[in-house]
Amino acid sequence: MELHVRYEGDDDPEKCSARKLARFDLATLHRSARATPPGVVLDPHADVALSPADDPPGDRLVALDCSWETADAEAFRLDGPHRALPFLVAANPVSYGTPFRLNTVEALAGALCILGRRERAAELL
Repeated sequence: MELHVRYEGDDDPEKCSARKLARFDLATLHRSARATPPGVVLDPHADVALSPADDPPGDRLVALDCSWETADAEAFRLDGPHRALPFLVAANPVSYGTPFRLNTVEALAGALCILGRRERAAELL
């Protein structure tokens, strides 16, 4: 399964989990919405939750990497069906213990687990 990240670049580069994914060739970063290929978009503003029935078109998951302060609905204008993750608690140092405030790696790993791809999720973590 291809993992793509629309990268805003407005967070601390040292703590950016999307950049780490790209460094290890686990995801592809895109600087614009136009360059980001369509797929199932992980969107905390979506009305529909991700489920195992959501087999990504083209076998792609797309996440947005930005600061939570700029993560409004407008930022998620990407092609593809938008899905929210269920109740998950962050384990990253910045948002530890906060429900729904996942970093990019946690969001993608959670989505992969929901879609039945636990081995791939473990690779990310």
